Amino acid sequence: MSKEKSNPTAAELEILNILWEKEPLSVKEIHGELLKKKDVGYTTALKIMQNMTGKGLLTRTLNGKSHLYSSALKKEETQSSLLAKFIDTAFAGSASNLMMQLLGNKKTSKAELDEIKKIIDDMEQNK
Repeated sequence: MSKEKSNPTAAELEILNILWEKEPLSVKEIHGELLKKKDVGYTTALKIMQNMTGKGLLTRTLNGKSHLYSSALKKEETQSSLLAKFIDTAFAGSASNLMMQLLGNKKTSKAELDEIKKIIDDMEQNK
């Protein structure tokens, strides 16, 4: 997977998130979902999707007179790649610095802390 393909832009990620929930979709359907969050023109959405297809982020199949789009990336792989890049660039590669910042800036519920502890315990047991 190329660097460009594994690290979509913010606008591309919005479209991918829509497709990961329900795909394949037409440009009209994706545009409708985008409009629920912000004002974006149909031609803007179409252009972004055409660029994404060219970059290998989306696949397109003919459906009558229109096209249906699907993601070419797996959600988990994309999230992992974006997180790794973020940790490298914003936290000098330190996951612990990320966690300290995250937990220090957000009111974390007891349930969330319990889940984090469980994940850490599971990781320690599997080493």
